[in-house]
Amino acid sequence: PRSPRSPSNGSSRKLSVDEMYLSDTGGQYLDGTTDITRTVHWGVPPPLQKGPAPSEAYTRVLMGNIDLSRLVFPPNTAGGTVESFARRALWDVGLNYGHGTGHGIGNFLSVHEWPVGFQSNNVPLAAGMFTSIEPGYYRDGEFGIRIEDVALVVEAQTK
Repeated sequence: PRSPRSPSNGSSRKLSVDEMYLSDTGGQYLDGTTDITRTVHWGVPPPLQKGPAPSEAYTRVLMGNIDLSRLVFPPNTAGGTVESFARRALWDVGLNYGHGTGHGIGNFLSVHEWPVGFQSNNVPLAAGMFTSIEPGYYRDGEFGIRIEDVALVVEAQTK
């Protein structure tokens, strides 16, 4: 039997320039594992999806990804402690998402590698760990936005 996510003539439809598309993809290679999500719109997105303020959902999801990926934090900080930095730009305008902000990335293991991540029961983040950072925003039956990248935890050079 076909997976519910497999395309078929009965479930496939033509793409339109009037819609937003979310592509969640990745792969396992000899030199690493990828887990990337991008959201694109080939036409002119309506204000809630793009702008102007206070909506600008796409921009705020991107801001959350950047804010968490650039965050400097002390050693032995738990992912759950810093997770809200990915949500702050959305929270500023009353938006949120209902999924986890990220997970560990395995190499020739599971793409979702335990125990690294941003949940309250994950281990503290440490130099050398790979994690996804993937904030999003969704409107049921209308559109979804997620921007996911893989990040490497590195020791920061502070003043």
